[in-house]
Amino acid sequence: MQVLKVKGEVGSDGSLHLDIPTQLSPGPVELVVVLGSGPQVGNGSKYDFTDLSGKLSWQGDAVAVQRKLRDEW
Repeated sequence: MQVLKVKGEVGSDGSLHLDIPTQLSPGPVELVVVLGSGPQVGNGSKYDFTDLSGKLSWQGDAVAVQRKLRDEW
């Protein structure tokens, strides 16, 4: 298996054009493509994790319980 990082070009028709030199034998290959338009630096938005998280209904003093657990170590 090889890991390749290459740059490609998207044509006006929306097709991705890649020129990937390899040392592979002729025949079928399995290809994984991860597409991105480059790093989103400084856009100011933060990822919203609400779809990945749940809510905890806590009864009592959370800090006291944390200290108790820490003291057990």
